[in-house]
Amino acid sequence: MSIPKYDELMLPLLLFLGDEREHSLREAVETLASQFKLSEEERKELLPSGIQAKFNNRVGWARTYLKKAGLIEAPVRGKCRITQRGLEVLRNKPEYIDAKLLKQFPEFVEFQTVSRSGDKEVDIDETTQTPEETLENSYLKLRKELAAQLLEIIKACDPGFFERIVVDLLLAMGYGGSRQDAGQVTGKSGDEGIDGVINEDKLGLDVIYIQAKRWKKNVQQSQLREFAGSLEGRKASKGIIITTSDFAAGAKDYVDKIGKKIVLINGEKLAELMIDHHVGVTEIANYTLKKIDFDYFNEE
Repeated sequence: MSIPKYDELMLPLLLFLGDEREHSLREAVETLASQFKLSEEERKELLPSGIQAKFNNRVGWARTYLKKAGLIEAPVRGKCRITQRGLEVLRNKPEYIDAKLLKQFPEFVEFQTVSRSGDKEVDIDETTQTPEETLENSYLKLRKELAAQLLEIIKACDPGFFERIVVDLLLAMGYGGSRQDAGQVTGKSGDEGIDGVINEDKLGLDVIYIQAKRWKKNVQQSQLREFAGSLEGRKASKGIIITTSDFAAGAKDYVDKIGKKIVLINGEKLAELMIDHHVGVTEIANYTLKKIDFDYFNEE
């Protein structure tokens, strides 16, 4: 038989996880491949990029859709298990599970929308899109999921490695010059964060003070005031606050009103910057979109 589509795998995957135990993606792939009686050739068929097996990729996306809808969860890295919501869906004995069914859950609706540089959000499953729009939205969808996975890993890493992530990102963005002269970015507070300074440019003409922590709760204005006060005490005018969570309401308005230049980077923005500057990610495929060069065919 042909390789099932990812939406055809969602119900079988949820049923497989119905035993309420933790399972790896490899276990799910093996079980579903046997269930669908895939041949060895079908199991080894690769995506056009030649990097990953097509069936493994589709099982992975089925898992992603179920997770985004809250039907399954990842208790530890690399494992997944069914949630109470997932069990409730199975109790209703659905004939199939697809994106339309999952749209009853607000978490999935949020996952199914993307925004472009501050524009209003659009549904990435819109069927009236041109091929170019479909390609762009598919890219945005992949990027959004990659950012979510990246942030999940960042939150689970140890404080020392988080320090390295921040330094690597700032270096990749052009700050500090080299790792040797990047600046004093060392964790000393013992609260799962780092506090330090880094050169704004390769010549070290100015410095930027950094506060970066793996906060679980949103950063409050009181913490912003403390950081601004620290800058004042050092006669500094520039700072960056990096958090794996987010900032409380009114935080941006506060930093816009004070005399210091403080940049706020939340967890979502941190993941996006890491993707843009190739930190902690690797390229698996590169597709170039081309159009006719009419100047080439102009004989005049």
